Amino acid sequence: MNIDAGLLQTFVTVHRHQGFTRAADQLHLTQSAVSHQIRRLEALVGRPLFRRTTRQLSLTADGEDLLHHAQRVLQAQEALERHFRCSPIEGTVRLGVMENFMSDGLPQLLHQFARSCPHVRLEVSVGLTLDLSAMVREGDVDLAVVASTSEVSGGIPLRRLPLVWAAAEGWERPIGASLPLAYSPLPCVCGQIGTEALERAGIAWHKAFSSHSLHDLRAAVLSGLAMAMFTSDNLRPGMVLLGERDGLPPLPMMDYFLVYSEESAQGRSAAVKELGRLIEQAEWAPQEVSAQGRPRGRMAR
Repeated sequence: MNIDAGLLQTFVTVHRHQGFTRAADQLHLTQSAVSHQIRRLEALVGRPLFRRTTRQLSLTADGEDLLHHAQRVLQAQEALERHFRCSPIEGTVRLGVMENFMSDGLPQLLHQFARSCPHVRLEVSVGLTLDLSAMVREGDVDLAVVASTSEVSGGIPLRRLPLVWAAAEGWERPIGASLPLAYSPLPCVCGQIGTEALERAGIAWHKAFSSHSLHDLRAAVLSGLAMAMFTSDNLRPGMVLLGERDGLPPLPMMDYFLVYSEESAQGRSAAVKELGRLIEQAEWAPQEVSAQGRPRGRMAR
């Protein structure tokens, strides 16, 4: 069986973007061309790869198996090309990224970029979403990874995670008193989402601990000092999930987007395009970390 790598790339892109239209935009093809390539691939392997409904596109069991192999093939092909190709790309790329995104394979990706483009100077700024969004608007960075609970104009979706309430194992909600909360103040959007949700629900709270450092916030929660709101990937052993059963309001999903500055979008340099391509095509699958102890609400998946 001889399967063209281009068909595998189309298959992986359709899965990553959960649809043919977004995949077509990403691949600079028409939607009909993407659909034709998927049909060709399904004919080659002799199995259906996607379950299609009017509202959802998901992989079949055979599609899941092919995805694993396709990713390995494409990674091997890219590694081979990178090994024997010295990139002529030069210049400077300024990337803005959120702290929690730095732990999800991005350092390795940046190392890969630096090795494949040795003549490019990479400048990385780690910050908060509202700060990074301002830096993008003002052209202080060429591209950035930001988070939002709603669509971001011009943003390319990378990852989606649930926001959850968390506390230390054995933590008990104080009766007849306000909730002790650990949160990141403005310009952090997560802290704002959490406090506004409590206020809309009429739940009294007070600042027990505040920091812009995720490490500090997790430490405050694990000590039993306060409860907090995180994306689910920030749960650690020794934490329990809280929810509506504990009288807490529901929380939205958090989406991560790659955005480009207006200046960069009008004439992106080859260096910006290459780094953006690597970030867009990476698999930002959530790394599940189980919260230990007694789940106080429904476990996030």
